[in-house]
Amino acid sequence: MTEEKILVIGANGQVGTELVLKLREFFEDEMVIASDISAPGEELSLSGPFLYLDALDKESIRHTLQQHGITQVYHLAATLSAMAENKPDFAWRLNMESLLIALDLAKEGLYKRLFWPSSIAVFGPSTPKSNTPQHTIMDPDTVYGISKLAGERWCEYYWKKYGIDVRSLRYPGLISYKTQPGGGTTDYAVHIFIEALKKHSYSCFLSENTGLPMLYMPDAVKATIKLMHAPLDQVKIRSSYNLAGFSITPAKIASEIQKHIPDFKINYKSDYRQQIADSWPTSINDQEARQDWGWHPDYSMEEMVSDMLENIKETKGKAQ
Repeated sequence: MTEEKILVIGANGQVGTELVLKLREFFEDEMVIASDISAPGEELSLSGPFLYLDALDKESIRHTLQQHGITQVYHLAATLSAMAENKPDFAWRLNMESLLIALDLAKEGLYKRLFWPSSIAVFGPSTPKSNTPQHTIMDPDTVYGISKLAGERWCEYYWKKYGIDVRSLRYPGLISYKTQPGGGTTDYAVHIFIEALKKHSYSCFLSENTGLPMLYMPDAVKATIKLMHAPLDQVKIRSSYNLAGFSITPAKIASEIQKHIPDFKINYKSDYRQQIADSWPTSINDQEARQDWGWHPDYSMEEMVSDMLENIKETKGKAQ
Protein backbone atom coordinates (compact mmCIF):
# COMPACT_ATOMS: atom_id res chain seq x y z
CA MET A 1 0.00 0.00 0.00
CA THR A 2 2.90 2.35 0.66
CA GLU A 3 3.77 2.32 -3.06
CA GLU A 4 0.49 3.96 -4.02
CA LYS A 5 0.14 7.68 -4.80
CA ILE A 6 -3.47 8.78 -4.60
CA LEU A 7 -5.40 11.73 -6.07
CA VAL A 8 -8.88 12.50 -4.73
CA ILE A 9 -10.89 14.72 -7.09
CA GLY A 10 -13.81 16.51 -5.43
CA ALA A 11 -12.26 16.10 -1.98
CA ASN A 12 -14.29 18.86 -0.29
CA GLY A 13 -17.57 16.99 -0.53
CA GLN A 14 -19.37 14.91 2.07
CA VAL A 15 -17.57 11.68 1.11
CA GLY A 16 -14.26 13.22 0.07
CA THR A 17 -13.46 14.96 3.33
CA GLU A 18 -13.72 11.83 5.44
CA LEU A 19 -12.23 9.56 2.78
CA VAL A 20 -9.07 11.67 2.49
CA LEU A 21 -8.58 11.73 6.26
CA LYS A 22 -8.99 7.94 6.48
CA LEU A 23 -6.66 7.32 3.53
CA ARG A 24 -4.02 9.42 5.28
CA GLU A 25 -4.21 7.00 8.20
CA PHE A 26 -3.16 4.19 5.85
CA PHE A 27 -0.61 6.11 3.78
CA GLU A 28 1.93 8.81 4.51
CA ASP A 29 0.16 12.18 4.32
CA GLU A 30 2.02 13.37 1.22
CA MET A 31 0.96 10.21 -0.65
CA VAL A 32 -2.69 11.31 -0.65
CA ILE A 33 -3.36 14.50 -2.61
CA ALA A 34 -6.75 16.12 -2.09
CA SER A 35 -8.14 18.39 -4.81
CA ASP A 36 -11.20 20.51 -5.50
CA ILE A 37 -12.23 23.78 -7.15
CA SER A 38 -12.72 25.56 -3.80
CA ALA A 39 -10.71 25.90 -0.62
CA PRO A 40 -10.77 22.96 1.80
CA GLY A 41 -11.87 23.02 5.40
CA GLU A 42 -9.29 23.40 8.15
CA GLU A 43 -9.06 19.71 9.07
CA LEU A 44 -8.50 18.65 5.48
CA SER A 45 -6.01 21.41 4.68
CA LEU A 46 -3.90 20.71 7.77
CA SER A 47 -3.72 16.95 7.23
CA GLY A 48 -1.80 16.91 3.93
CA PRO A 49 -1.37 18.33 0.43
CA PHE A 50 -4.22 20.06 -1.41
CA LEU A 51 -4.45 21.22 -5.03
CA TYR A 52 -7.01 23.43 -6.77
CA LEU A 53 -8.25 21.26 -9.62
CA ASP A 54 -11.30 21.41 -11.89
CA ALA A 55 -12.76 17.97 -12.64
CA LEU A 56 -13.61 19.18 -16.16
CA ASP A 57 -10.08 20.46 -16.95
CA LYS A 58 -8.53 17.44 -18.65
CA GLU A 59 -5.13 19.01 -19.27
CA SER A 60 -4.71 20.13 -15.67
CA ILE A 61 -5.63 16.66 -14.44
CA ARG A 62 -3.20 15.09 -16.91
CA HIS A 63 -0.42 17.39 -15.69
CA THR A 64 -1.22 16.53 -12.05
CA LEU A 65 -1.14 12.80 -12.75
CA GLN A 66 2.20 13.06 -14.49
CA GLN A 67 3.81 15.50 -12.08
CA HIS A 68 2.94 13.51 -8.95
CA GLY A 69 3.18 9.96 -10.30
CA ILE A 70 -0.42 9.15 -9.35
CA THR A 71 -1.37 5.45 -9.29
CA GLN A 72 -4.97 5.66 -7.99
CA VAL A 73 -7.74 8.21 -8.54
CA TYR A 74 -10.87 8.60 -6.44
CA HIS A 75 -13.18 10.65 -8.66
CA LEU A 76 -15.91 12.09 -6.41
CA ALA A 77 -16.89 15.35 -8.13
CA ALA A 78 -20.62 15.40 -8.88
CA THR A 79 -23.85 17.36 -8.64
CA LEU A 80 -26.21 15.48 -6.31
CA SER A 81 -29.86 14.56 -6.76
CA ALA A 82 -31.88 17.56 -5.55
CA MET A 83 -29.41 20.12 -6.88
CA ALA A 84 -29.20 18.32 -10.23
CA GLU A 85 -32.95 18.76 -10.75
CA ASN A 86 -32.45 22.53 -10.51
CA LYS A 87 -29.42 22.61 -12.84
CA PRO A 88 -29.83 19.63 -15.19
CA ASP A 89 -27.50 20.81 -17.96
CA PHE A 90 -24.65 21.54 -15.58
CA ALA A 91 -25.26 18.33 -13.62
CA TRP A 92 -25.08 16.19 -16.77
CA ARG A 93 -21.90 17.92 -17.90
CA LEU A 94 -20.13 17.63 -14.56
CA ASN A 95 -21.29 14.10 -13.75
CA MET A 96 -20.63 12.62 -17.21
CA GLU A 97 -17.83 14.59 -18.84
CA SER A 98 -15.63 14.48 -15.76
CA LEU A 99 -16.00 10.68 -15.58
CA LEU A 100 -15.10 10.28 -19.25
CA ILE A 101 -12.03 12.47 -18.69
CA ALA A 102 -10.93 10.22 -15.84
CA LEU A 103 -11.53 7.07 -17.88
CA ASP A 104 -9.68 8.41 -20.91
CA LEU A 105 -6.65 9.39 -18.82
CA ALA A 106 -6.60 5.88 -17.36
CA LYS A 107 -6.76 4.51 -20.91
CA GLU A 108 -3.67 6.60 -21.71
CA GLY A 109 -1.88 4.68 -18.94
CA LEU A 110 -1.43 7.68 -16.64
CA TYR A 111 -2.63 5.79 -13.56
CA LYS A 112 -3.67 2.24 -12.62
CA ARG A 113 -6.98 2.25 -10.76
CA LEU A 114 -10.11 4.42 -10.63
CA PHE A 115 -12.87 4.67 -8.04
CA TRP A 116 -16.10 6.34 -9.12
CA PRO A 117 -19.24 6.40 -6.94
CA SER A 118 -22.65 5.50 -8.26
CA SER A 119 -25.89 5.70 -6.28
CA ILE A 120 -29.21 4.06 -5.52
CA ALA A 121 -30.55 6.83 -7.78
CA VAL A 122 -29.86 4.47 -10.72
CA PHE A 123 -33.02 2.63 -9.71
CA GLY A 124 -36.46 3.96 -10.58
CA PRO A 125 -40.24 3.55 -10.34
CA SER A 126 -40.25 0.06 -11.89
CA THR A 127 -37.41 -1.28 -9.75
CA PRO A 128 -38.41 -3.71 -6.96
CA LYS A 129 -38.60 -1.51 -3.85
CA SER A 130 -37.75 -4.02 -1.15
CA ASN A 131 -34.44 -5.90 -0.99
CA THR A 132 -33.48 -4.47 -4.40
CA PRO A 133 -31.11 -6.93 -6.09
CA GLN A 134 -27.82 -6.17 -7.82
CA HIS A 135 -29.20 -6.95 -11.27
CA THR A 136 -32.71 -5.60 -11.82
CA ILE A 137 -34.81 -3.08 -13.74
CA MET A 138 -33.11 0.32 -13.76
CA ASP A 139 -35.28 3.16 -15.03
CA PRO A 140 -34.17 6.34 -13.21
CA ASP A 141 -36.33 9.41 -13.74
CA THR A 142 -34.01 12.02 -12.21
CA VAL A 143 -31.08 13.82 -13.84
CA TYR A 144 -28.75 12.48 -11.16
CA GLY A 145 -29.95 8.91 -11.58
CA ILE A 146 -29.73 9.07 -15.37
CA SER A 147 -26.15 10.33 -15.19
CA LYS A 148 -25.16 7.66 -12.68
CA LEU A 149 -26.69 4.86 -14.74
CA ALA A 150 -24.92 6.13 -17.86
CA GLY A 151 -21.71 6.33 -15.84
CA GLU A 152 -22.06 2.71 -14.74
CA ARG A 153 -22.36 1.61 -18.34
CA TRP A 154 -19.26 3.62 -19.33
CA CYS A 155 -17.28 2.11 -16.47
CA GLU A 156 -18.11 -1.42 -17.50
CA TYR A 157 -17.43 -0.56 -21.16
CA TYR A 158 -13.93 0.75 -20.37
CA TRP A 159 -13.23 -2.36 -18.28
CA LYS A 160 -14.32 -4.76 -21.01
CA LYS A 161 -12.85 -2.90 -23.98
CA TYR A 162 -9.67 -1.39 -22.54
CA GLY A 163 -9.07 -3.30 -19.30
CA ILE A 164 -9.37 -0.18 -17.14
CA ASP A 165 -9.42 -1.21 -13.47
CA VAL A 166 -12.44 0.87 -12.49
CA ARG A 167 -14.34 0.12 -9.28
CA SER A 168 -17.63 1.53 -8.04
CA LEU A 169 -20.23 1.42 -5.28
CA ARG A 170 -23.90 2.36 -5.39
CA TYR A 171 -24.02 4.52 -2.28
CA PRO A 172 -27.33 4.69 -0.41
CA GLY A 173 -28.10 7.81 1.60
CA LEU A 174 -25.00 8.79 3.58
CA ILE A 175 -25.08 10.16 7.12
CA SER A 176 -22.15 12.17 8.47
CA TYR A 177 -21.43 14.66 11.25
CA LYS A 178 -18.19 16.04 9.78
CA THR A 179 -19.46 17.84 6.69
CA GLN A 180 -22.68 19.51 5.60
CA PRO A 181 -24.71 17.55 3.02
CA GLY A 182 -24.41 18.73 -0.55
CA GLY A 183 -27.89 18.86 -2.06
CA GLY A 184 -29.11 15.27 -1.87
CA THR A 185 -32.58 13.87 -1.29
CA THR A 186 -31.41 12.02 1.84
CA ASP A 187 -30.01 15.21 3.46
CA TYR A 188 -32.77 15.15 6.09
CA ALA A 189 -30.94 12.30 7.82
CA VAL A 190 -28.10 14.72 8.65
CA HIS A 191 -30.12 17.89 9.24
CA ILE A 192 -32.40 16.13 11.73
CA PHE A 193 -29.53 15.63 14.20
CA ILE A 194 -28.31 19.20 13.96
CA GLU A 195 -31.80 20.58 14.53
CA ALA A 196 -32.56 18.08 17.28
CA LEU A 197 -29.62 19.32 19.31
CA LYS A 198 -30.11 22.97 18.42
CA LYS A 199 -33.90 23.43 18.57
CA HIS A 200 -35.26 20.09 19.80
CA SER A 201 -37.47 20.14 16.71
CA TYR A 202 -37.24 19.49 12.98
CA SER A 203 -39.41 20.09 9.92
CA CYS A 204 -38.80 17.23 7.50
CA PHE A 205 -39.11 17.59 3.72
CA LEU A 206 -40.07 13.90 3.35
CA SER A 207 -43.19 12.22 4.71
CA GLU A 208 -42.93 10.28 7.96
CA ASN A 209 -43.04 6.77 6.45
CA THR A 210 -40.70 7.35 3.49
CA GLY A 211 -38.35 4.38 3.76
CA LEU A 212 -34.84 4.71 2.30
CA PRO A 213 -31.61 2.72 2.61
CA MET A 214 -28.87 4.56 4.51
CA LEU A 215 -25.26 4.08 5.51
CA TYR A 216 -23.16 5.76 8.18
CA MET A 217 -20.17 7.56 6.68
CA PRO A 218 -17.48 5.55 8.50
CA ASP A 219 -18.95 2.43 6.87
CA ALA A 220 -19.11 4.12 3.44
CA VAL A 221 -15.45 5.09 3.71
CA LYS A 222 -14.52 1.61 4.91
CA ALA A 223 -16.32 0.00 1.98
CA THR A 224 -14.69 2.35 -0.52
CA ILE A 225 -11.16 1.66 0.67
CA LYS A 226 -11.82 -2.08 1.04
CA LEU A 227 -13.09 -2.31 -2.55
CA MET A 228 -10.14 -0.32 -3.90
CA HIS A 229 -7.66 -2.65 -2.22
CA ALA A 230 -9.43 -5.92 -3.01
CA PRO A 231 -7.44 -8.30 -5.24
CA LEU A 232 -8.27 -7.88 -8.91
CA ASP A 233 -9.94 -11.29 -9.21
CA GLN A 234 -12.35 -10.51 -6.34
CA VAL A 235 -13.87 -7.50 -8.12
CA LYS A 236 -16.38 -9.25 -10.35
CA ILE A 237 -18.80 -6.36 -11.00
CA ARG A 238 -17.45 -3.42 -13.00
CA SER A 239 -20.62 -1.37 -13.32
CA SER A 240 -21.22 -0.72 -9.60
CA TYR A 241 -21.82 -2.82 -6.48
CA ASN A 242 -24.98 -2.54 -4.38
CA LEU A 243 -24.10 -1.35 -0.86
CA ALA A 244 -26.34 -1.33 2.21
CA GLY A 245 -26.28 -0.49 5.89
CA PHE A 246 -29.78 -0.06 7.34
CA SER A 247 -33.15 1.23 6.14
CA ILE A 248 -34.99 4.01 7.98
CA THR A 249 -37.94 6.36 7.75
CA PRO A 250 -38.03 9.90 9.18
CA ALA A 251 -40.43 8.66 11.86
CA LYS A 252 -38.13 5.79 12.81
CA ILE A 253 -35.05 7.96 13.14
CA ALA A 254 -37.03 10.58 15.08
CA SER A 255 -38.18 7.90 17.51
CA GLU A 256 -34.59 6.80 18.07
CA ILE A 257 -33.47 10.40 18.65
CA GLN A 258 -36.24 10.79 21.25
CA LYS A 259 -34.54 8.08 23.32
CA HIS A 260 -31.68 10.56 23.74
CA ILE A 261 -33.67 13.84 23.56
CA PRO A 262 -37.13 13.05 24.99
CA ASP A 263 -38.72 16.41 24.11
CA PHE A 264 -37.64 16.26 20.44
CA LYS A 265 -40.53 16.99 18.05
CA ILE A 266 -40.80 16.46 14.30
CA ASN A 267 -43.31 17.65 11.68
CA TYR A 268 -43.56 16.87 8.00
CA LYS A 269 -43.78 19.24 5.02
CA SER A 270 -43.01 17.29 1.86
CA ASP A 271 -41.47 19.17 -1.06
CA TYR A 272 -40.21 18.25 -4.54
CA ARG A 273 -37.71 15.79 -3.01
CA GLN A 274 -40.57 13.53 -1.98
CA GLN A 275 -41.15 12.45 -5.57
CA ILE A 276 -37.47 11.63 -5.96
CA ALA A 277 -37.42 9.58 -2.75
CA ASP A 278 -40.58 7.71 -3.76
CA SER A 279 -38.83 6.46 -6.92
CA TRP A 280 -35.98 4.85 -4.94
CA PRO A 281 -35.77 1.49 -3.14
CA THR A 282 -36.66 1.10 0.53
CA SER A 283 -33.96 -1.53 1.12
CA ILE A 284 -30.98 -2.92 -0.79
CA ASN A 285 -29.61 -6.44 -1.26
CA ASP A 286 -25.81 -6.23 -1.25
CA GLN A 287 -24.94 -9.93 -1.16
CA GLU A 288 -22.52 -9.65 -4.11
CA ALA A 289 -20.36 -7.12 -2.25
CA ARG A 290 -20.41 -9.35 0.83
CA GLN A 291 -19.50 -12.47 -1.14
CA ASP A 292 -16.95 -11.04 -3.58
CA TRP A 293 -14.76 -8.88 -1.33
CA GLY A 294 -16.05 -9.35 2.19
CA TRP A 295 -18.12 -6.23 2.77
CA HIS A 296 -20.09 -5.83 6.00
CA PRO A 297 -21.20 -2.67 7.87
CA ASP A 298 -20.08 -1.93 11.42
CA TYR A 299 -22.93 0.39 12.45
CA SER A 300 -26.58 -0.34 13.10
CA MET A 301 -29.16 2.45 12.97
CA GLU A 302 -29.17 2.67 16.77
CA GLU A 303 -25.37 2.87 16.96
CA MET A 304 -25.31 5.53 14.24
CA VAL A 305 -27.84 7.73 16.08
CA SER A 306 -25.89 7.56 19.32
CA ASP A 307 -22.58 8.30 17.59
CA MET A 308 -24.01 11.18 15.55
CA LEU A 309 -25.48 12.94 18.59
CA GLU A 310 -22.31 12.47 20.62
CA ASN A 311 -20.03 13.80 17.91
CA ILE A 312 -22.23 16.77 16.98
CA LYS A 313 -22.34 17.74 20.67
CA GLU A 314 -18.56 17.48 20.85
CA THR A 315 -18.07 19.52 17.68
CA LYS A 316 -20.50 22.18 18.91
CA GLY A 317 -18.70 22.34 22.26
CA LYS A 318 -15.33 22.90 20.61
CA ALA A 319 -16.76 25.71 18.46
CA GLN A 320 -18.09 27.63 21.45
